[in-house]
Amino acid sequence: MTIDAEVKVVKKPKVSQNRRKSRELVLKAVYRSMINASELKQVILDAKEDPEYIKADEAYFKQLLDGVIGKTSELDSQISTFIDRKIEELSPVEHAILRISSYELMFDASIPYRVAINEGVELAKLYGGVDGHKYINGVLDKVAASARPQEFRK
Repeated sequence: MTIDAEVKVVKKPKVSQNRRKSRELVLKAVYRSMINASELKQVILDAKEDPEYIKADEAYFKQLLDGVIGKTSELDSQISTFIDRKIEELSPVEHAILRISSYELMFDASIPYRVAINEGVELAKLYGGVDGHKYINGVLDKVAASARPQEFRK
């Protein structure tokens, strides 16, 4: 006698999708911390309550969020050299996206610079203003040229 069991095949999301979701959650967390001046611990707890959290790469989420929060002044200093206004005049969403992508460009050489820029542009298309993605792209190109001159020239 055989037992027929229905087997569900669960596709494991691609790593890039997990990282993209992680970046989205980091964007929300950085934005919250900028707007509410929340503590990192509370920001992480809030992110874990997001229904999308289970789709994210948790280790990458924590690494990226810790890095962006820990290097905020360095990131803002670098970003401010490439923008056409005071950093305080950036929209909080665009500011957060620039921090995240700049962190990847400046401190995570495992991510190709084009990927870091593209991910920032995609976040801006989803969450930013109408043509914000064009501005993000221009600023991140300059950050990449400064942070990774050898890779950028290739």
